[in-house]
Amino acid sequence: MSDLDQLTQSLARNLKRWRGERGFTLDALAARAGVSRGMIIQIEQARTNPSVGTTVKLADALGVSITTLLDYEQGSQVRLVPESQAVRMWSTDAGSSTTLLVGTEARGPIELWSWHLMPGDSSASDPHPEGTVELLHVTAGVLTLVVDGEAHTVPAGTSATFEAHVPHSYRNDGPEPTDLTMAVSIPPVRREGK
Repeated sequence: MSDLDQLTQSLARNLKRWRGERGFTLDALAARAGVSRGMIIQIEQARTNPSVGTTVKLADALGVSITTLLDYEQGSQVRLVPESQAVRMWSTDAGSSTTLLVGTEARGPIELWSWHLMPGDSSASDPHPEGTVELLHVTAGVLTLVVDGEAHTVPAGTSATFEAHVPHSYRNDGPEPTDLTMAVSIPPVRREGK
């Protein structure tokens, strides 16, 4: 089985599981996530690989990390994630990429990301649920962080944090690659009706 096939099967299994645990019907999850019922059915039947944006919307609506939706195995108190199992979520032909390094469900999902942005590249994010916080640290280059329409210059060695329930994006306006590590903390979601 290829990595993509394994990812598709894991996503199908985990989406069904978490939708059931939250007590969400297909219609309820579709409404919460802003994703069509048909797309959710296709994902749960392992007939499609959704975009990163769709996966993020589903994870946010369920109150779980992307790692949880894509995880091949759940279990042990200590979970080591070798580099070969980190999940590349976004990339461009220019060489920019984001990689989900690890995540957990403790007190709401927490995710750790590695970003590499080539000059001129950018990535936009839809607003996350109220209470979501992002923390980032730039290790090389200069990041232009745009939060709710306001641009912030974040040079190497600088850290930033912001509430991510508003539109936000990450840009490399400089002449050299930009690298950063980012953590995302998402508030837990209650079961439907509670």
